[in-house]
Amino acid sequence: MSKTHSGFVAIVGRPNVGKSTLMNHMIGQKVAIMSDKPQTTRNRIHGVVTDEAQGKQIIFMDTPGIHKPKHRLGEHMVKIATQTLREVEAVLFLVDATMPKGAGDEYIIEILKNVKDTPVYLIINKIDLIEKQQLLEIISSYKDAYEFAEIVPISAKVGENVSRLKDLIFNLLPEGPFYYPPDQVTDHPERFIVAELIREKVLHLTREEIPHSVAVEVEQMQLKEEKNMLIIHAAIYTERDSQKAIIIGKQGSLLKKVGQLARYDIERLMGSKVYLELWVKVKEDWRNRDHLLRNFGFTEE
Repeated sequence: MSKTHSGFVAIVGRPNVGKSTLMNHMIGQKVAIMSDKPQTTRNRIHGVVTDEAQGKQIIFMDTPGIHKPKHRLGEHMVKIATQTLREVEAVLFLVDATMPKGAGDEYIIEILKNVKDTPVYLIINKIDLIEKQQLLEIISSYKDAYEFAEIVPISAKVGENVSRLKDLIFNLLPEGPFYYPPDQVTDHPERFIVAELIREKVLHLTREEIPHSVAVEVEQMQLKEEKNMLIIHAAIYTERDSQKAIIIGKQGSLLKKVGQLARYDIERLMGSKVYLELWVKVKEDWRNRDHLLRNFGFTEE
């Protein structure tokens, strides 16, 4: 039997630089939610890319955006991201080409300086939105700050240079077994992905004061085989009654839109019809309450 190669790769960077977009593009389907709101990813998302012909498998770990935390949920997110760096074959440090290097990037670089014997690749994302001369200036500003194994400009959104990046990663994988079956794209259970898809729609449709105070819990998920229909009951949790009112919307209009958009994505993911029922509930200050964080799946394992 021919040898196989496999390994773990962490994707780190400031919030909203395109980490989930990159991982989804590499995998070929959505396993991590995307939003223009910062700190969309709250748990380590494992995405799996397998090339059976080459005998190679990458397990991507899309970490929460590293930032200076303001509450217990934020502390949890940063702790997960920094722990991840000690468990991988390579680190992809993603930066946004449309944004100048800032304090957030320098904060991450200081963390990366403690990563020993692991190659760190600088991935400059969103190059489709800048001029070539700007790219040279960006590369220059980062080269002096850290000794990167390689610098790779990409556009995760349109796929520019992503296949080259994938090949680079394939070539550094150590010999080892496939950790997941070749057709598996994530290690998260279906309930988690469904909850994340619902949360993604809330992020897309609500204003600034809502996004980070929202958690979603799938309370029931049952397949009615005779109808080929998946029955899903889910609760959207907020911290205040005023936020609950915003998510429900006038005469339930916004909640209905969340349900329609989420149902479309869930049906594509599951390959069956979906009946989705949503409720909005209030759990005051849940982001600072450890037992509620655990209930919503924010664990350190």
